[in-house]
Amino acid sequence: MKVLGIDPGTVTMGYGVVEGQGDLMSLVDCGVLVSEARSPIGERLDYLYRELLEIVRYHRPGAVAVEQPFVAKNARSALAIGRAQAVALLAATGQGIPTYEYTPTRIKQRVANYGASSKEQVQEMVRLQLDLAEAPQPDDAADAVAVAICHLREEHVSNLLAGQGER
Repeated sequence: MKVLGIDPGTVTMGYGVVEGQGDLMSLVDCGVLVSEARSPIGERLDYLYRELLEIVRYHRPGAVAVEQPFVAKNARSALAIGRAQAVALLAATGQGIPTYEYTPTRIKQRVANYGASSKEQVQEMVRLQLDLAEAPQPDDAADAVAVAICHLREEHVSNLLAGQGER
């Protein structure tokens, strides 16, 4: 299955496409979408939406996984990220692609096996699991790849559990 992971943001949005089956995964594509920071929010969201549509149409993922905003420190920032998250969900569902949302803790748990992992630990685990010479750059792209890996791991665990129930 091919998964598009999204690290939402209204100025910089990371994306990562990972193909995986069982324990085997490979990086297909990753990068960032950068909107003009000083432009009105509506223009930034429109730009991000159009660019995400292109990525979705080009890669045709079987699922889109989006990181949920972390609210505890800055509610205003979380609201902005929520807008970008909504754009990502719309771009996928408008193309008939199922969407999934994961908390930062869940992503860290699935990628690094520890929900309180540092950003550096998660990036190193992304590098190791995808057999890359270095972690994807910039950080927003690496974070998006981690979201895609998280979804692939969730699916793998669900499939394993479903298989146990059939015996």
